Amino acid sequence: MANSEKSSDGVRAVDRALDILMAFTPADFELSVSDLIKRVDLSRPTLYRLLYTLEQKGFVTSSGDPQKFRLGPSVAHLSHVWTSHLDISALAQPYLRRVWEESGETAALFIPQGMYRMCAAELPSQNPLSFRRGVGYREKMVLGASGRVILAYTDLAPEQLREYLEGTPFDAQAYAQELQVTRKRGYATSKDELITGAVAVAVPIFDTGDRIAGSLAVFGPSVRMDDKRVAEIAALLNTESRKLSQALGHR
Repeated sequence: MANSEKSSDGVRAVDRALDILMAFTPADFELSVSDLIKRVDLSRPTLYRLLYTLEQKGFVTSSGDPQKFRLGPSVAHLSHVWTSHLDISALAQPYLRRVWEESGETAALFIPQGMYRMCAAELPSQNPLSFRRGVGYREKMVLGASGRVILAYTDLAPEQLREYLEGTPFDAQAYAQELQVTRKRGYATSKDELITGAVAVAVPIFDTGDRIAGSLAVFGPSVRMDDKRVAEIAALLNTESRKLSQALGHR
């Protein structure tokens, strides 16, 4: 009985310590004890005891007067171990498959590569009339929905955007406004932009620190992809992209 109680106490301590670590966010990267008490609902003595242990192990650091805490180097170590073996194309498979099954159209994952984006995974539509890009396909970021939605969440200076747009028919000012619309709406669309008769819908994927990691996209013929269907697929994509982003460490 005594051993069971000790085990239970240990689990509660771990659970509370993890709550403390999860209280930090990119916006609240530095928190006082008073801030933490509001987030983790612990007594001050318990909080101090757990913070001391976390600090001894390098999971938090403290400085200043009044004392404020930040995540420590041990968190960075775990993050490095996790990301060094992270395969986004493999991780995306279950989310991509759900989009593919529910939409009936070609579903694909794109990742940024400088001024280009590359198709890292694709599940082709089983319909006789369909469009596909193929794993390894590269295209300029500014062309098509799957690239535009990545750019919408990339912090580009005006001169950088003009460089991206060189050799395309797009006007820089109008394109910048389209990026704002895309970001506000949460998804990008394109029609007849790269392939005549093709419609694309794409949503962003994020990793830790709100960084854009890529996009999930669906391609289909305009005869099946009317405005209503585009809205339905955008909602489906957003649902799965949120889950994938969480799996990549986005909160």
